[in-house]
Amino acid sequence: MERHRLHVIYEGHVQGVGFRYTARKVAAGFEVVGIVRNLDDGRVELVAEGERVELEDFQSAIRDAGLAGFIRRENTAWSMAENSFRGFEIVR
Repeated sequence: MERHRLHVIYEGHVQGVGFRYTARKVAAGFEVVGIVRNLDDGRVELVAEGERVELEDFQSAIRDAGLAGFIRRENTAWSMAENSFRGFEIVR
């Protein structure tokens, strides 16, 4: 199977609500690797790699984990995996 990279910028009330920790916890249930971090402008960036269907399910699971109400917009981009991650972690 071909591996892809999912890059999402979340906008809304996404900092200070446990967003990064929830994303990391949700990631443990999927075959994905990557990072999640706060951006200086109040948004949250998520970059993950894996099979596309797994990434799509992961992105949905983040919303379903109680975060949907905090997200105003998700700017999503897809590309080919760069294989630059090991595990899924919060970057500060």
